[in-house]
Amino acid sequence: MAQKKNTVRQKPSNSASPKEGPLNPEVQIEDMASLRRFLVVSLGNPGEYRDTFHSAGHLVLESFQKKLPESLGQPAFTSERHGKKAVRASAGPKYTLLQSPTLMNITGPWLARAYKEFLVDQALSPEEVGLVLVHDDLEEELGVVKVRQWKASHRGHNGIKSVLASLPPMPDAKWARVSIGIGRPDERDQTTVSDFVLSKIPRHAKGILQDKGGSGLWEALGKLETKWSK
Repeated sequence: MAQKKNTVRQKPSNSASPKEGPLNPEVQIEDMASLRRFLVVSLGNPGEYRDTFHSAGHLVLESFQKKLPESLGQPAFTSERHGKKAVRASAGPKYTLLQSPTLMNITGPWLARAYKEFLVDQALSPEEVGLVLVHDDLEEELGVVKVRQWKASHRGHNGIKSVLASLPPMPDAKWARVSIGIGRPDERDQTTVSDFVLSKIPRHAKGILQDKGGSGLWEALGKLETKWSK
């Protein structure tokens, strides 16, 4: 276990607005316990389904990266190798952001491999890395961001099902999910819901997800950092 040490932690500013561009955190000295890095992974689909509601996690992760202050040194997304696949990634000193490259329903095996490789490559233990899964949520209104326990109900989300089946519990691991609301069509039959999540995100909805989602993810990671640093 890493020894406790004083470090600089970036905390979200209470006055930050999603439409104000880069986030402007306050800098505070805080005991960070053993948490050292975040591995934040968004779920979605590749190819023609990349810009659909089911891939809202990718959109929000990109918005989050753009809203981070330059002082954190978070680079733009580029293609990197993670989990033996080419992945859109942004690897900064604190946050490593990955967009899952696989089809939604088979995300689990790739994520498990990428997570374990990350621990080895960074020479870190599971308690030193906060793994956060960012995914769409049919049960919440558009743009609503919520922190959820890792084992909370998947509520029929096949991507989450795959991840939970592929990553068995690890002692002292710090894992959580952050859901992004995409709303739900009035009709709740399987065909209508499937057509909805695989439909292109309209411009107005994309703007809401970018504005609320990026800042909401920042706030969510701040809450998890506080929790995991105790």
